Amino acid sequence: MEKVYIYAVAANLSFAIGVQFFTHYARRVSSLWVNCFKGLVATALFAVTVLLQGGFHAITPACAGLFLFSGAIGLGLADVFLIEAFSLMGPGRTLLIFGFQPLIIGVISYFAFGQAVDARSLIAILFFIVCLFIFSLESFRKHGHWNIRAMVFALAGVTLDGLGVLVTRYAFNNSSGIGTTEGNLYRALGALLMFALASRVKPFHFLAKLRELGPRNLMWITLGSVAGTYLSLMFYLTAIRYSGALATVSGIAITGTIFSSAFECVIERKAPSKYLLASFAVFLGGMLFLF
Repeated sequence: MEKVYIYAVAANLSFAIGVQFFTHYARRVSSLWVNCFKGLVATALFAVTVLLQGGFHAITPACAGLFLFSGAIGLGLADVFLIEAFSLMGPGRTLLIFGFQPLIIGVISYFAFGQAVDARSLIAILFFIVCLFIFSLESFRKHGHWNIRAMVFALAGVTLDGLGVLVTRYAFNNSSGIGTTEGNLYRALGALLMFALASRVKPFHFLAKLRELGPRNLMWITLGSVAGTYLSLMFYLTAIRYSGALATVSGIAITGTIFSSAFECVIERKAPSKYLLASFAVFLGGMLFLF
């Protein structure tokens, strides 16, 4: 079971790296463009990985549809809301709201999959939630109010991401021959289909913006997409597939706020605040319960 937690933490670390790039280019271009670009990068890498691992396995149309649907809402629509929130109020504040997701997933998982959350895991989840509140306290004192628009985007993204996780797990449960990489590929394709539809409603001029960015910027956003989408999803869906408790995995996932905030300190060349140090202390306390 410890490997599941390691995969979840690795997914967070990869995502925290990618978030720095996503936030920067969402502010510079648009959240829709960034999501479409990282979706294309992830789809190409997942397809190559599947071929290197031996090719595709048989899948029923129903399960394929579930993977596509989970990708459309969890990787497509959810990430549009989340990255828009990143650009409005920063990754740290946005990911704070992920503290509510384990509770939602835990309740739904209990009824949908019969998964119980033991006392040790529940305490660990509470540790992770507390650490996010501690870390966010500094931001609250600096600004004194919430950006309501950003909060709505973040909450919508968290909810849709949680629904995508549950649909993905259900799809894996009903397609035993499908590996994690194939599941990721179908989900990435679902996200691209969603962006294709979105471009008809609200054009975001993908090719024009691609040419405007230039080689150097494209290199950085590509590296961010590899870390924040491809590697993050590979680790996270592996944890989801083999976990006995989705709420616990989701609880670890919210610690991406800490990693993301630490990277922000490095990028901005600022010393860690007492709030960051306190958050790491609480994070380590939660990890003790898991291990």
